[in-house]
Amino acid sequence: MADEKLPAGRPYFHPEGTEASGITRREFLGVAAVGLAAATAAALSPLRQLADFPTLEDWLRKHYTELTPRDKEAIFERIRAQVEKDYGVRPNLTDQPPLDGVMFAYALNIGRCVGCRRCVYACVNENNQSRDPQIQYIRVLKMKKGSIDVETAEHYYEGEVPDPDHYYMPVQCNQCRNPPCVKVCPVKATWPEKDGVVVVDYNWCIGCRYCEAACPYWARRFNFKKPGLPKEELNPNMGYLSNRPREKGVMEKCHFCLQRTRAGRYPACVEVCPTGSRKFGNILDPDSEISNIIRTKRVYVLKEEVGTNPKFYYYFNV
Repeated sequence: MADEKLPAGRPYFHPEGTEASGITRREFLGVAAVGLAAATAAALSPLRQLADFPTLEDWLRKHYTELTPRDKEAIFERIRAQVEKDYGVRPNLTDQPPLDGVMFAYALNIGRCVGCRRCVYACVNENNQSRDPQIQYIRVLKMKKGSIDVETAEHYYEGEVPDPDHYYMPVQCNQCRNPPCVKVCPVKATWPEKDGVVVVDYNWCIGCRYCEAACPYWARRFNFKKPGLPKEELNPNMGYLSNRPREKGVMEKCHFCLQRTRAGRYPACVEVCPTGSRKFGNILDPDSEISNIIRTKRVYVLKEEVGTNPKFYYYFNV
């Protein structure tokens, strides 16, 4: 091997870390990094005609959780400008952090829900969900009285409600303490925040749909095409990790209306419920309504056997 000749002009490294060509390791790595960036830009350039393809800056940027406040503000400003260009409205885009000492939880009174689905459409309007194709975070299941089999429930029903022979069971993201969707994400585009809400960074999501397959509650939605949101129906009060407009090819789901709840308001579905079936609050506060319900009511969670440990509870009046 001592007589083996290397190709002319190629630097190689001695065990001591110096190159026979006279270029230092640091200089070589610097040149390589610049070359990689240039090659990546060249590779992406033919695709820039696609409107929804990321820029090189977006492609190479850090994960959301690693960004500095200054980095985030630069990204938020680009999003504001894009929303204004697309919808003609300057949005109020914020990124409110989780509140100290708060763990959000939800409770739903099965005995009082009448299946009107006002919650479904209030959620759609608040969270800038696609109208065409229609995307909804909340499903209301029409269940036969005496049955608890969600697999045989009606997902799409018509006619007057409530039907005396049925009861109604709304289902949405259960904001699990042990979320399988987070475990399977290969790029860490989804994670649980300190206040218990599992969020999605739409800029970081690669659209592999592993999380959708892992969720036992069918709570995640995939944008197979660019969401259709009419300009006049845009909600300009937005959160970066919640209801800002999404793009084709990303996942989305319920996020407990973070743009509202971290500002001290109820989720839109809670506010609109005509029967008071929906309850929301801080489970770490022993005096909160949600804590009192969990202590005093007959409470259960959906699909307890899968071990997700949800923070979405169902209960009865008795």
